[in-house]
Amino acid sequence: MPLKISKYCAVPGCGRTQSLHNLPSISDIRNAWLKFIFKDGPAHVGKTLSVCSLHFTDDCFVNKAQVDAGFGERLRLKSSSVPSILDPTRVAQHSYKAPTKQDAACQTDTQKCISKGTQLSFGTLGPKFRSKGTQTEVSCISVCVSSTTTGESFTPSASLPWSSTPLNDSRPPKRARLELGTEESASFEVLDQQDTTYEPAECDITVTESSQHQYMSTQEETKYIVFENCLLQLFDTCPVCSRRCDVRARRNGTFVAVDQLCPHCQYFRQWKSQPVVGSTPLGNLQLSAAVYFTGGSFFQLEKIFNTMHVKSITRRTFRKHASMYLEPAIIYTWKKEQEELLQQLSLGDKVIVGGDMRADSPGHSAKYGTYTVMDLKSNIILDIQLVRRNEVAGNCHMEKEGLKRSLEFLEAHGVRLECIVTDRHPQIKHFLRDCKITQFYDVWHLEKGLSKKLEQIGRDKDCQVVKKWQQSIKNHVYWTAASSRTAEERVAKWTSMVNHIQDIHAHDDPAYPQCAHEIRATKDRSKWFQQGTKALYTVQKLLTNKRMLKDVEKLSPHYQTSSLEEFHSVILRFAPKNVIYSHLGMLCRLYLAGMHFNENSSCPQAKTKTGQPLYRLLFPKAKKGEYSTRPLKSQATYCYVNNLMTFLFEKVMPDPLPYMEEIHKIKIPETLSAQYDGPYMEEAITSGGLNPT
Repeated sequence: MPLKISKYCAVPGCGRTQSLHNLPSISDIRNAWLKFIFKDGPAHVGKTLSVCSLHFTDDCFVNKAQVDAGFGERLRLKSSSVPSILDPTRVAQHSYKAPTKQDAACQTDTQKCISKGTQLSFGTLGPKFRSKGTQTEVSCISVCVSSTTTGESFTPSASLPWSSTPLNDSRPPKRARLELGTEESASFEVLDQQDTTYEPAECDITVTESSQHQYMSTQEETKYIVFENCLLQLFDTCPVCSRRCDVRARRNGTFVAVDQLCPHCQYFRQWKSQPVVGSTPLGNLQLSAAVYFTGGSFFQLEKIFNTMHVKSITRRTFRKHASMYLEPAIIYTWKKEQEELLQQLSLGDKVIVGGDMRADSPGHSAKYGTYTVMDLKSNIILDIQLVRRNEVAGNCHMEKEGLKRSLEFLEAHGVRLECIVTDRHPQIKHFLRDCKITQFYDVWHLEKGLSKKLEQIGRDKDCQVVKKWQQSIKNHVYWTAASSRTAEERVAKWTSMVNHIQDIHAHDDPAYPQCAHEIRATKDRSKWFQQGTKALYTVQKLLTNKRMLKDVEKLSPHYQTSSLEEFHSVILRFAPKNVIYSHLGMLCRLYLAGMHFNENSSCPQAKTKTGQPLYRLLFPKAKKGEYSTRPLKSQATYCYVNNLMTFLFEKVMPDPLPYMEEIHKIKIPETLSAQYDGPYMEEAITSGGLNPT
């Protein structure tokens, strides 16, 4: 009866296991085992018999001292070794372990330390072809003679007569653990079940304890940059016969697969650097998602990777990931959060909103106009409308179209408006008046235009006194809006400025008959405006013209659109004005900016360890050397990115079709050049249309 390699000891009650290398003859060891186990051998004996190393004395092994010292893993028997009765002092180690089904491709148990160095995970070493070499065990110090848990037996070939000529383990002695680092274990089944962070105090974790660890999600696993030479060194030597192997690496973006084939014992395995779902390596998709969700630029990332010679995905792959997975995830997530927010607002009181448009380029060359509506009480973005220039009659009509779409959207979701705060755009004013919606003007927009005109007046040599009063007039704008309750009171306080700059503090308007400040006598008349001068005439005309008074009536007494201006600066991080995006790409980046702003709009002010609030000192260009202070907010969070990544891999990637329905609902307008018929490239070159620059 041929003797085969088995994994478990045949002695009842013993679960120890260890592969044998230097074995005695088959007939001798078979007869010795039958006498040892059964005393009188039965008529029929199974094909697989094995005895663990505890049934052999120490002098039966060639390298017992080296293994005990940590310079070897597998024990080697002397050619004349025969199993004996178990030593009574080692009975505690002789415990039964029921056989468990293991992976046929790589039957290796875990060591006591967590593997980190080779970036191997469960399932990545499973070869498509069964290994023909000896599949060894490295976790327990025991000896076995044969095994197969897959039902496929190992038959010694004529070229490897292991019954008479044992296999020699020619590999160099194993380095000490401190020299190898933290990545020494070859177990791949437990690697995914343990935390990849190595702690020296946790070196004694057993296999049963490691199985209690939770699985780490793919996007949260730690990644490393590995050099090619360091990676291929792991596959140079055959783990069975310790000879040099044929190694072939195949790459797909950041993914690399290594095929290892031993030409001597035909051992084969395939290692993958990252999990693959279908035909998509998850690392490639994670890279695309990380770039897109954080508002990064693929071209910048490509230049960085090319400089470091790090292999990465192509732009074509990035766009494929974006269209199939990333953009559906962004659109669906934004729409879902928007629906929940508007549903809450529809059940409450009326809302004070602010609206403003941001163009992707200055002047009349804008391609996109982004109109944003914000709840000014909570500083939350309610709606973002993207208008392309060819959808309206011209650039000046994009803001009105964006506001119109936003108001229709809010009305469709049952949100009631108390008022809206905007800038002084003429079309917006007429449109809201026709819609019978209360409108207020943002104070900063009025003050900005007024300051430019006052600065221009102050350049005249006859109007030098205007420079002294410019800052006071600007402050008077904000005070008028904040301290007034009615439109008549705002106009009365505003026109009182004409008397105040002449050192006259009693006024004819009953809504504001006298200045609220303390009246002080002055001897220096040069700092006041004098009657009949050009400076007084020019400033009075500017402050009391018909349009200015109508605009002062509508100054917002409560909320302003400064938060909208902050949101416009956030958009620059996700959609810079010097980069051209498609309509859908621009819309997705606007939604990402909205998610980022909504998450961090209510960040508290940063404080020191002692609880003191922090501020930062600014020197704005508009103030020309003057400074201002601003509260320093705590560091921004990016929970929306983690939520998008989780949603991408758990919901969208398994079945992206249901999430693409939101994209199909979006009306994508034609490109700006679609209305023109362009020539073929050859025709354009031959016709003299080639630009010499």
